[in-house]
Amino acid sequence: MNQAERPVLLAVNGTLMRGLELNPNLLAVNAAFVRETVTEPAYRLWSIHDRHPAMVRVATGGMAVTVEVWSVPAVGVAIILLQEPPGLSIGKVKLADGSEVLGVLGEPVLCEGKKEITAFGGWRNYLAGKIPSR
Repeated sequence: MNQAERPVLLAVNGTLMRGLELNPNLLAVNAAFVRETVTEPAYRLWSIHDRHPAMVRVATGGMAVTVEVWSVPAVGVAIILLQEPPGLSIGKVKLADGSEVLGVLGEPVLCEGKKEITAFGGWRNYLAGKIPSR
């Protein structure tokens, strides 16, 4: 199997998650759900017009954010990224178990003036209006 055929692990934190608006984009490239987990506590999350989140890694003041990890054919990653809303990109995301995978991140400029939702711990909790007890 050459590099382009190898699956890549991709962490998603918003509308690409199972059952949400852009999840069909993952399914269309034959991605497979691997697991739900959380990032290391080094991320902040913003709501972009209540349409999708933007997750940004920070040096201080971060929290763990719920993500889904998917196995995506390498060529599918580009297809998915091209269909993401403006201001979202692919970067490396550190998970709570210490592993590092590719993931969907927001450009910091995208978050300026937007509602920070980090305290919810994830997009699904934000949509449900639930702040987890700590």
